Amino acid sequence: HALIRLGLHRTFRALLRAAALRRRAAGAATGVLRALRAVLLQAHYRVQLCLPVRADRAVFAAYWGRGYGCSPGALEATFREVAPHIRTAWIARPEHRDTVPAGVRRLTPGTAAYWTALARSKYLVNNVNFDRRLVKRPAQVFVQTQHGTPLKHMGLDLQDHPAAARGMDFAELLRNTAKWDYVLSGNRHTTLTWERVYPGRYTTLEYGLPRNDVFQRATPADVARLRAALGIPEGAVALLYAPTHRDHRRTQQPPLDLERLLCRLGPRFVVLARAHCFHDGPLDSAAPLTGEGGGRVIDVSGHPSVEELCLASDALITDYSSLMFDYANLDRPIVLLTDDWAAYEAVRGVYFDVRECPPGAVAHSADELADLLSGEHWRGADSARLRAAFRERFCPWDDGRAAERVVR
Repeated sequence: HALIRLGLHRTFRALLRAAALRRRAAGAATGVLRALRAVLLQAHYRVQLCLPVRADRAVFAAYWGRGYGCSPGALEATFREVAPHIRTAWIARPEHRDTVPAGVRRLTPGTAAYWTALARSKYLVNNVNFDRRLVKRPAQVFVQTQHGTPLKHMGLDLQDHPAAARGMDFAELLRNTAKWDYVLSGNRHTTLTWERVYPGRYTTLEYGLPRNDVFQRATPADVARLRAALGIPEGAVALLYAPTHRDHRRTQQPPLDLERLLCRLGPRFVVLARAHCFHDGPLDSAAPLTGEGGGRVIDVSGHPSVEELCLASDALITDYSSLMFDYANLDRPIVLLTDDWAAYEAVRGVYFDVRECPPGAVAHSADELADLLSGEHWRGADSARLRAAFRERFCPWDDGRAAERVVR
């Protein structure tokens, strides 16, 4: 600005050009260094692949490095309990490292230690896939836990649903399934679906889902502790609201007005609002409320354990989320909101119409949901019978010992 005031406009423009050139040069140098680092890391990985596999090492991950949890988390904890000679490590991105229990080695994706662990650990456990550059060695054992019972179309079935399969490489999908040795299943429906949409030479373990073990083992004291930690008032009815991801929407705008719902239900109710893991941040309607519903929506989107949220709640409200299959283990009310079923079925595809064999009451609109929850039908005898039939079909092996069966 001083140069402009002095009338030195050419000098000012020359300095601007020089600064821009310096920024471009710095950016280019950073890019070169990043590329060089990637080359060196892959060279390091190739060297590690030439060294023996360590039979006493196991590496775990879940949800693309989002943190500790799901069935891999249950298996990691069981490894430490029943196979303490196995040294475990957990892959987590830096922002999720604090979810990993104390005493468990933490690995950051893309580091030399990360590639060493992938190259030399005997046991590889994940609920999705590892880095596509993973070379699965003959001496390694890859346990694919998956992360739920399939209602929506998955795997190769998405070839018929281009809106849901955007960017999916089906050839890479087949290369990934070729690396799996074991795949976990919670029921026959899941087994038959996985073996068809993820074809491979793996063995299916019909042992139940390790992440659901906690539902059989948690005590009333555990539940009380979780409710207190979440700030649920004593005596309140806590509704866990967990809508699924919709491929035809860019944001997770929920169809449910939580403030209006709570105003209808009265002061005894609170809502635990949980966004799908594909969406960073809270549900759009999970902001602090005003008026009669104010202060009774608790945003739990960032909570590391959906299992703990299930334990802390009194009932589940969802749409088409596979969480309903896990929640059925608790024998607590489940209410489905299916107001956009036709659109969801058309875009994503489904394996069966959950409205015909639901785990509880079904609402076809937000107003109908409010009417249901204002009465007693949603937690009455009819809903209990539906829930029991649903649990018998989809949770036959969830007895609290699934993780132990897998590890042993």
